[in-house]
Amino acid sequence: MSGISVVIITLNEERNIARCIQSVKAIADEVLVVDSHSTDLTCQVAEGLGARLIKQEWLGYSATKNFANSHARFDHILSLDADEALSDTLRESIMAVKETWLADGYTMNRLTNYCGHWIKHCGWYPDPKLRLFNKSKASWIGEKIHESIVLDNGAASLHLKGDILHYSYYSLAEHINQAERFTDLAALKAYEAGKNSSSLKIVLAPKVKFIRDYFFKRGFLDGFYGYTVCRLSAHATWLKYSKLRQLNLANPKSQ
Repeated sequence: MSGISVVIITLNEERNIARCIQSVKAIADEVLVVDSHSTDLTCQVAEGLGARLIKQEWLGYSATKNFANSHARFDHILSLDADEALSDTLRESIMAVKETWLADGYTMNRLTNYCGHWIKHCGWYPDPKLRLFNKSKASWIGEKIHESIVLDNGAASLHLKGDILHYSYYSLAEHINQAERFTDLAALKAYEAGKNSSSLKIVLAPKVKFIRDYFFKRGFLDGFYGYTVCRLSAHATWLKYSKLRQLNLANPKSQ
């Protein structure tokens, strides 16, 4: 049976890290936490639950995760964020994989808990993620935001039953604050890539986003919180294109 290193990067995750580590105890041969100098009890909680801890300055999402992978003791890695945990079904699926590795990478669905409610529509589910992989055949890519793990050419992947349980936002205020931060990064990334915004895009893109997620992706089936998710996602779209437009106007020569 080949071992698995569960790799988690952290920064001030004391309210989440115990749940994450406890959910992988049955399948992990090592739990590695790479912490970017938390000021809360994250490190103490992680070490108290048997995790190996490495302190590392923040390098960006992809670079920090690649750094963490390079320090894992086993070739096979399960990469989780601190606010994630394994469902019982997914844990059983991974245990079966450890008996016979049939692929270089494995995808799994992610189910998000939003303010205490599971969101099963809105474009948020099934949200498949590649998170179990052979580190010699995969690496994290993506700058600033939206990092993803990519397998080498010719590497094979399979899909596992069960869900990553994602405990995302505990309040609406957290979602709004995150949208502000992420749209700053998204707008800057688009600007650096030479993309432009316009008044028409600022007006229409949020409307299209809401209609798609709420109606076509059946966000209405998630009730009040489904509406809230779709409404705030549309607002984030407005923020991104408005901030991009501001960058375009501030430096028109770079367009």
